[in-house]
Amino acid sequence: MTEIDARLREDVHLLGELLGTTIREQYGEAFLDTIERIRADAKADRNSGPDNGKTATEQLSSRLNDLDEEQLLPVARAFNQFLNLANIAEQYQLIRRRDEDQPPPFENVVLEQLLEKLKQAGHSAESLARQVGRLEIELVLTAHPTEVARRTLIQKYDAIAAQLAAQDHRDLVPAEREQIRQRLQRLIAEAWHTEEIRRTRPTPVDEAKWGFAVIEHSLWHAVPNHLRKVDQALHAATGLHLPLEAAPVRFASWMGGDRDGNPNVTAPVTREVLLLARWMAADLFLRDVDHLAAELSMQQASQALRKAVGDSAEPYRALLKQLRERLRATRNWAQASLAQAQPAPAEVLSNNRDLLAPLELCFQSLHECGMGVIADGPLLDCLRRAVTFGLFLVRLDVRQDSSRHTAALSEITDYLGLGRYADWDEETRITFLLQELNNRRPLLPGYFKPAAETAEVLATCREIAAAPAASLGSYVISMAGAASDVLAVQLLLKEAGVQRPMRVVPLFETLADLDNAGPVIERLLLLPGYRSRLHGPQEVMIGYSDSAKDAGTTAAAWAQYRAQENLVSICHAQSVELLLFHGRGGTVGRGGGPAHAAILSQPPGSVAGRFRTTEQGEMIRFKFGLPDIAEQNLNLYLAAVLEATLLPPPPPEPAWRALMDELASDGVKAYRDVVRENPQFVEYFRQSTPEQELGRLPLGSRPAKRRQGGIESLRAIPWIFGWTQTRLMLPAWLGWEAALSKALERGEGELLASMREHWPFFRTRIDMLEMVLAKADADIARFYDERLVQDSLKPLGAHLRDLLSQACAVVLGLTGQTQLLAHSPETLKFISLRNTYLDPLHLLQAELLARSRGREAAQDSPLEQALLVTVAGIAAGLRNTG
Repeated sequence: MTEIDARLREDVHLLGELLGTTIREQYGEAFLDTIERIRADAKADRNSGPDNGKTATEQLSSRLNDLDEEQLLPVARAFNQFLNLANIAEQYQLIRRRDEDQPPPFENVVLEQLLEKLKQAGHSAESLARQVGRLEIELVLTAHPTEVARRTLIQKYDAIAAQLAAQDHRDLVPAEREQIRQRLQRLIAEAWHTEEIRRTRPTPVDEAKWGFAVIEHSLWHAVPNHLRKVDQALHAATGLHLPLEAAPVRFASWMGGDRDGNPNVTAPVTREVLLLARWMAADLFLRDVDHLAAELSMQQASQALRKAVGDSAEPYRALLKQLRERLRATRNWAQASLAQAQPAPAEVLSNNRDLLAPLELCFQSLHECGMGVIADGPLLDCLRRAVTFGLFLVRLDVRQDSSRHTAALSEITDYLGLGRYADWDEETRITFLLQELNNRRPLLPGYFKPAAETAEVLATCREIAAAPAASLGSYVISMAGAASDVLAVQLLLKEAGVQRPMRVVPLFETLADLDNAGPVIERLLLLPGYRSRLHGPQEVMIGYSDSAKDAGTTAAAWAQYRAQENLVSICHAQSVELLLFHGRGGTVGRGGGPAHAAILSQPPGSVAGRFRTTEQGEMIRFKFGLPDIAEQNLNLYLAAVLEATLLPPPPPEPAWRALMDELASDGVKAYRDVVRENPQFVEYFRQSTPEQELGRLPLGSRPAKRRQGGIESLRAIPWIFGWTQTRLMLPAWLGWEAALSKALERGEGELLASMREHWPFFRTRIDMLEMVLAKADADIARFYDERLVQDSLKPLGAHLRDLLSQACAVVLGLTGQTQLLAHSPETLKFISLRNTYLDPLHLLQAELLARSRGREAAQDSPLEQALLVTVAGIAAGLRNTG
C-alpha cells in the first residue's frame, strides 16, 4: 500500500509525540504506557488475520474494560485529542509549501485549466470575462449540526496549524526549529488542559457569533486573496480583468434565523443577530480603513477626490477619516441598539454605496495619478470585501415550518369569523390568499391578541419589515407542499408591513414533495399577480436530509435530480429565471460529498450562473476554517459553477433514465422494508447506537427531535450521527445493495458501467457510496450489538451487517476493484492510521454506554464526560457528525 506523504507522516508523529509528553507530565509514565498498549492492541487487532482477529479484539476490549473509573475520561481524551491533531496535520497537508518539482494541488489550478478548456470549446474572451463577473454563488452557513469542537479549541488548533507552516522552511536554523517545537508543545498542552465538551448548549446567538468568527479569522482574508487570483487567471486567459463590482461568491447564514423546530430562535434573537452582524461588519471595516488611512499618505489626487475633501495636504487620509467616523458611529449605534432599540442617526451607514463610494474614489484617483500599484494593494482588498460582505456581513435567511404558518392563519381566520384556514382545501386557500394580498386594507385589527405561537410568527415578520432589505436573504418554508404555502408567507409578511419584494422559498423535502415540486411552482407562476411579487429569480430549495431519511439515498438522489429537471423545464417555459438552493449536509446520507463533483453532476440547465447551497456544521471549519483552505474551496465552487453553466453535462439517455427509475424503485422498497416495515427497527436503532445519549451532547441550540415519535420524528442529524458513531453508516447506503444487485441479476451490468463512465450524476453517486462504505466497519458495529443489544434484536443487526457486506461487494463489482478506494491508496492509508485511534474510542464508547445505561450517571460524572468525549472523538476521526 502507498505510504502517506513523508512530511505528513512526520507532522503526525511530531504532534503525537508532543501530546504524549503532555500526558506524561500530568499522569506519569505508567499511564502513558497504558495508552500506548491500548494503541498497540488496536493496531495488532487491525493487522491480525480473520483467524485470530477475535482474540486480538478480546484483548483490546479486556484492557479497556479493566480501566478504573477515574481512568476512563483521560483515556478517551487522549485518543480524541490525537485524532484532532491528525486532522490538523492532514488539513495543513492540503496547503503546505511545495517544492518546485511538485505539481500544485488541483484546487489551486482548476480555474486556470478550466478557462483554457472553455476557450478551446469556442467561448470568446469577452463572454468568459462577462460570465465570471456575473456568477452568483451563495454559501449559506448553518448552525446544525453545529460544531463538535469548542470555539476556544478551534482557535488553538488553528494556531497549531500556523506553527506547522512556520516549521515548513528548509533554511531554519536549529534554534528556530526548537523554538517552533516549544510553541507547539505549549499549544498542545493548552488544548489538552482545555475541556473539549461544552458544559451547556450554545444559544442561537452563540452559534451566530461562531459563524462571524469564521468570517473574521478566515474568510475576511481568503475572499480578497481568492478574487485577486481569479482576476489574475482571468487576465492571463482573456486579457480582461474582473470588474470591481463583481462578487462571484457571497455568504448568507441561517444562524439566528432558522426557527424550524427550534423554539430558541425567536424574533428578538433574529433582531440581535442582525445587529451583531452590523456591529461586526463595521468593526472589521474600521480596522481596514484605519490601516488604509495610515498607508495612503500621498498628496497627488484626482479632481474628483479634491472636490470631495477640499483643500487637504493628504486628501486620501481626509476622505478615509470621514468614512472612519461613520463606521465608528455605525458600530456605536449597533452596540447601543443591542440593549435598547433606537433610531439610527444620520451618520450611521445603512446603504452599501456609502461604504463603497469613498473607497472607489480613492482607487480611481490613485490609478489616474499613476499610482495603480498602490491602488491594487490593500485598498483593492478592502473594496472586494465591501462588495462581498458589505455593511451587513452576511444575509440572514429566515426559515419556518409551513405548519406554523397554517396554524397562524387558522387562528386569524377563526378570529375574523371566516372559518378555519387549516380546514380549507387548496383552491379555497389560494382564493382567500390572493384576495387578501391584493387588498389594501390590513387583515387584522390592532387590538387582535394572538396566542403565543401565532404572536411569534407575526413578530418575526415584523422584524423582517424593520430590517434593511440588504441584511436579509430568503424566507424558507420547510415541509412546503403546495402553492398556498408560499402565498401564506407573502400574506403574513404584507400584514407585518413588508412593502418590498422578498424571496419566499418553498423547501421540498420528502419524496412525495420532491415529485410534486414542479406542479407547485407551475401553479404559482400561473397565478395572477404572483410574478410581480417575485424578487429576482424564482428560488426553490431542494431538501437532501429529510428526503434521504424518508426514502433512502438511492430514491432520494433520483427524486432530487428529476425535481430539478422539471423545475428547469417549467421556469424556462414560463420565461422565469430559476435559482436552486441545495440543502446539503456534511455527510453522504444528507447529500454531502465533494462540492466540485456534486455541482458538475447536476442536471443540465440547473446551474445557470447561479448556485446556492448550505454549508453545515463541522464542514464549515474543515472547508473554510483556515484562509488558504478556504481559498481552495472558493476556487472549487467558482470553477464548478462556471463549468456547469458553460459546459453542462448532456441529459441522461432514455435507457439510463429507465434503469435509474428501477434502481430508485428497488432502493426505496429495500430501505423502507427495513426502516419502516420492520417492527424491531426503531428499538434496535435506539439500543445499538448512542442516539439516546446524543440528546445530552450540547451540540447545538436545536432539539434533537421535532416531536415525540419514531424515526419520522428524528431530525436528520441524530439519525445520521447515531449510525456514524457505530460505523454501520446505514442511511448512506441502505437500498443501494438491493437496487444494484437486482440490476446485475437482470443482466444490466454493461448499462451500469456505461452510466458510471458517461453520466456524472451516477458516477458521483457511486463514488460517494464507495467512500462511505470504506469508512463503514461491520466488526465495529457487531461489537456495539454484542455489548448493548438484547438477544431478540441481534438477528436484525446481523441482517444489516449482511446487507452492508452486499453493498460493498456490489460496488467492488461495479468498479472492478478488489478493495474499496483502491484507486486512492493514500486515502486508504490515512483511514487505516485513524482506525488505530478510532477503534479504542469505539470499544470504549460501547463499554461506557453499557455502564451508563445500567445506572443513573450524573451529567458531569467522569463516566458521562468520557462518553461525550468518545462521541466527539469519533466524529473528529471520521470528520462527520450529522
